[in-house]
This record gives sequence, C-alpha cells and structure tokens, in this order.
Amino acid sequence: MLPEVEAWLSRRTSSAADWPARALLSAKADASISVVLPARNEEETVGEIVSAVRRDLVEAVPLVDELVVIDSRSSDDTAARALRAGAKVFAQDEILPELHEPRYDGKGEALWKSLAVTTGDLVVFVDADLREFRTSFVTGLLGPLLADPAVGYVKACYDRPLLGAAEPNAGGRVTELVARPLLNLHWPLLAGFVQPLAGEYAGRRAVLERVPFVTGYGVELGLLIDLLDLVGLDALAQVDLGRRVHSHQSTEALGGMAGQIMHTAWARLERHHKVVPLHEPSTRLVQFERGPAGHRPLTRHVGVAERPPMATVPQYASRLR
Repeated sequence: MLPEVEAWLSRRTSSAADWPARALLSAKADASISVVLPARNEEETVGEIVSAVRRDLVEAVPLVDELVVIDSRSSDDTAARALRAGAKVFAQDEILPELHEPRYDGKGEALWKSLAVTTGDLVVFVDADLREFRTSFVTGLLGPLLADPAVGYVKACYDRPLLGAAEPNAGGRVTELVARPLLNLHWPLLAGFVQPLAGEYAGRRAVLERVPFVTGYGVELGLLIDLLDLVGLDALAQVDLGRRVHSHQSTEALGGMAGQIMHTAWARLERHHKVVPLHEPSTRLVQFERGPAGHRPLTRHVGVAERPPMATVPQYASRLR
C-alpha cells in the first residue's frame, strides 16, 4: 500500500458509533439532507427501511429533510409499501421525461435521476434490499460530511456475510475477484477502500452533480474513480457500519455484474490515457447452463451506458437558477 494511502486510511476512516444523531443535528446548521433508496422489487424490505429512517431521523431527531424512493420499474408492491411507510416515491421513467432519453436500465440510472427530484445539500444513498437495517447507516455516512467541509464523498465499509456460508465475510465476491484487483492495478490511491462497491454512500450535491453516472452495476466503481479525479483522495472518506445483510445474486448474475464493472474500468482507463486501445471490448458475455442435450450457451449484454454530469443537463441547471 502506498504511504499516502496508509495515511489516508487512518485519517479518513471512522465508525458509525463516532457520529450520534443528536451530535450531527447540532453540526447540521443550515444544510439540508436527502436520503434516497433506489428500489426494484424490494417489497419485503423497503417499507421497514423507510419506517426506521422516518422514526429515528425525521421524527425523533429531525436530521433528514427528505426521504425519497426511486421505483425502478418494480413489478411488485415496492412503490405502495414505500409510500405507506412515509417516503416520497418517484417512478424512474417519469423523471426528466422531456429529455426523450433512451430507456436505460440499472441502479445507476435511478441514482442519477434522483438528483433531479431531490433538493438536499447532502444526499445519502441506501440500498433498498438491506436486512437488519439500522439508521446508523445514514448517520454514519453523514458524519464526515457534517464534521469537515473538505470531505465531499463518503463510502460505507462493513462485514458482508453470505447467508448460509461459514465465513463471516464470504459476501462481496465481485469486490474481491474483480473490483479490488482492478483498483490496485490501475488506481492504487483507492486501495484503502474496504468496500469499493458498497451500495451505501453519501456526498455533497455540488460534487455528485459534477460527475457522470454509469447506468448499470458499474456505478459505484465509476463514481469512486471519477471523484478521485475530480476532488482528490483527501476529499473522500469511509465509515465502518458494522455488518451488512442483504439478498445475494446467483453466480451467473455476478458474472454479468463483473462484466459491467470491467467495462466501466476500461472506459476510465481509456479516458485517463492509461491504455492505448487497439480494439473495442465486446459487450457480450457468453455463459453456459446445462440442459438435456448438454451445455447450452447463454449470451448476456454487459455493456454500460453513462449519464452525463447532472449539472450539464439544461433542464436540471434551469431548476437551480
């Protein structure tokens, strides 16, 4: 590990317990805070998360000003349960309809569009599939931002158990097999992030609106690399949230995620002139499943689209005037 990363690790890593809600309320001053949950078919968990945030951080301690769920084409009761629990709910495809944009899919699209329907100076993103959710996830991410104006973006880190596995950190397989090797190879300044693909993070709106958002599963890696380039390592921080439990993807689905993350990294290597491209990487991933006649190939599209920095979108910029 680079010496500057070791120094950053000790200086910019904290614990959720370091940031109690009432202390943050005193530090909040005039800042406004939005909490965003991107959700697709998360009816089992989204209502409980929304209810907990409202109970602890809106009613008991008035820290959060806006609680928003972006419904990403759910086919279940996600939107209704989030609404009943007290969130503002927006359908992903109804945000910025005047752009006549392509129908992009993926988590990053929901996160990008959330910037257009929220108003908080600080924006906290929390995955909607979390089990054993604690509101310290939100306060932990807000702590470094409220304590130090030099911090622009905060990532979560935690233990990631894989349900049914004996090892306490058997989750996060794409992180260990794809994202961490890529970062250590090409962006070693980011090697201190324990969970570079963590789905929980927070940032200043003024920072988040200045970087592109990958529309698919590469959004976390893309944000981390682009923000390093935009604001530098010392403006980034991480907070230990303890333990994160959520539903897990199949190995085949993880392969698709890995493909999107590799495409996200490739685009940034090319953009930052770290590679001399001699070809365009294929956007097709061939996987196999066994059938009655043997192994059958299945082709998955793993190319990723990007949304431009929100500050460059005229419809958004005009809203801010």
